[in-house]
Amino acid sequence: MTWALGGLIAAAAAYQVIAIVACVRQWLRREPPPHSLPPVSILKPVHGPDPHFYAAIRSHARQDYPEFEVLFGVHDPADPAIPEIERLQREFPAVPIELVRSATRAPNPKVGVLIDLDARARYPVRLVNDGDIHVAPDYLRRVVGPLEDRRAGLVTCLYCAGADSFPARMEALGIATDFAPGALVAPLFGVNEFGLGATLAFRAETLQRIGGFPSIRDYLADDYMLGKRISRAGLKVRLSTLVVRTHLGSESWREVWRHQVRWARTIRMSRGAYAGLPIANATLWAAAAALSGWWAAAGGLLALRYLMGLVAGLAVLRCPVTPRLWVLMPLRDLFGFAVWAAGLFGRTVYWRGTALRLHDGGRIV
Repeated sequence: MTWALGGLIAAAAAYQVIAIVACVRQWLRREPPPHSLPPVSILKPVHGPDPHFYAAIRSHARQDYPEFEVLFGVHDPADPAIPEIERLQREFPAVPIELVRSATRAPNPKVGVLIDLDARARYPVRLVNDGDIHVAPDYLRRVVGPLEDRRAGLVTCLYCAGADSFPARMEALGIATDFAPGALVAPLFGVNEFGLGATLAFRAETLQRIGGFPSIRDYLADDYMLGKRISRAGLKVRLSTLVVRTHLGSESWREVWRHQVRWARTIRMSRGAYAGLPIANATLWAAAAALSGWWAAAGGLLALRYLMGLVAGLAVLRCPVTPRLWVLMPLRDLFGFAVWAAGLFGRTVYWRGTALRLHDGGRIV
């Protein structure tokens, strides 16, 4: 048992060091300016607004880019986001902004909307992101540029989150200091097939090559499946140096718990190696070391954990929550372990107020 615990502590420490290296590597990366700027169709599935919705969609209309269009899609003809989209059309009459009322039904309703948006899109480059994503004016230039390399099939982005409630801020802390470093470490070990819903930029021809959006209509993790299919088609998934912003609206621990468990179960059903994820949880093994009387090992491991989280949250993501709550990283890690444990069992997840049951591979039953 002593040797096993020592090995786990060493593995967790090694992960923190590798994550620090991956974060510094991302922080120091510089992308060359693009030589060509092809027209872009921005596809935005929408399901109701949040308090920051208008600022988010307005940031897309203010892009410093030669030619683009923004297509919003809703299922519900009475969706409360529609007046905000119409307001955007009035404020930016020179920008092609279209509201599409989707009629396509799919197990994943978001993909049903994307199918209809893609049918209306005019331009050779598609960009999909979530309705609550806020971007800088140079967003399109920076995420479309890497597609100049014909070997690149998809460009995706990390994201940081702001929040109003304490539970949501703790969730944002986890995104910045746990999720983001994991996304940066994965490519170092050859795992480079995931896309993040914060940004998915690809050529229209690439989408058709993998069977279009109908090929992922059954999957809850549509962003991951898009990246996986593009990667398996022989093209590369590029992680941009750009970080976009979102806002978490969860008001209670119950909402955060359901959200996190949905992620965990979706990851377990969609990908392999889920059972091994706690190996990277430095706080868990620091606590085990402390309980075994290995105070130096516990303190050293916890120091590495703090350093890694601060490099990721402050240097890479510039997360607004990290400077305020960084000292609570260990508590968030223990909460994350509880979420992982809940994700080990069950196939039911809650999404947009609906209970969904997942099949093997992450398909919605």
